Amino acid sequence: MDDAIIEVTGLRKRFGSAVALDGVGFTAPPGEVTGFIGPNGAGKSTTIRVILGLDAPDGGRARVGGRRYQDLRHPLRHVGALADAAAVQPGRTARNHLMWLARSQNLGAGRVDAVIEQVGLASAARRKAGGFSLGMRQRLGIAAALLGDPPVIILDEPFNGMDPEGIAWMRGLLRALAAEGRALLVSSHLMSEMQGIADHVVVIGRGKVLADGGIDELLARTAGERVLLRTSATVEAAGVLRRAGGATTILDDSALSVSGLTARQVVAALGRSSVVFSEVTTQRATLEDVYFRLTGGEAEFRADAGRGARR
Repeated sequence: MDDAIIEVTGLRKRFGSAVALDGVGFTAPPGEVTGFIGPNGAGKSTTIRVILGLDAPDGGRARVGGRRYQDLRHPLRHVGALADAAAVQPGRTARNHLMWLARSQNLGAGRVDAVIEQVGLASAARRKAGGFSLGMRQRLGIAAALLGDPPVIILDEPFNGMDPEGIAWMRGLLRALAAEGRALLVSSHLMSEMQGIADHVVVIGRGKVLADGGIDELLARTAGERVLLRTSATVEAAGVLRRAGGATTILDDSALSVSGLTARQVVAALGRSSVVFSEVTTQRATLEDVYFRLTGGEAEFRADAGRGARR
């Protein structure tokens, strides 16, 4: 799929005095799931709207397969998008909604029936969308995104409203679509799901790209690995490991967290100093660790966890 690529370069966008995008740039390549993550108000939705031609940037550019979305003839054949699962006439059946979209792209009824089957809505195809649960509306939105068999797919919070079975189905679908050579840009707040499916992650905060890279590289570079040590001599162990070049945090009377040293180095340092321990466990960083480390202080709204409600 030669046109399976999203290229965003130096996007800038203001809404009045508010800066929504401040030089955002990244590439979502073919054959990969690119995770697009950041706090509310970070600029994710605005970026997606610019890519889809719904908002005009003040500067920079967004291209799909080398072209602006606005210049695409039959755009659903090039880009499939789920931006708002509620964007469906509640009085229309699921099939009629997709038929309406298909006619606008010169697609036949066979393609409509194929995507209905693909997203698991065959038994509900003739039900009115207004009676659908959020998870079913998400599936209908995915069907619309897949309708034109596009090389590029953009999904904004596709896991919303999904039950565990639906989340597992979505995970498999995204991996399968990427394996076909498509470029996928997926925005989600579910860090565990992003870590499980994304090949590449773009982290955004206050309209700027904070990190952009392969997920394994990002985990190693940004958060690294920690070692959990269990010992009855926490203070003594902490001193030994600090002198060996590690950073330590005492968690309780019998456990401490170590960064900057591998598990092998921790064992060697403790052995040289004859510090007794009962357990050394490597704890790999998670995407959630990376997210909070990179976006700390970037959230548009923040609650004080230590302050209760007052009357």
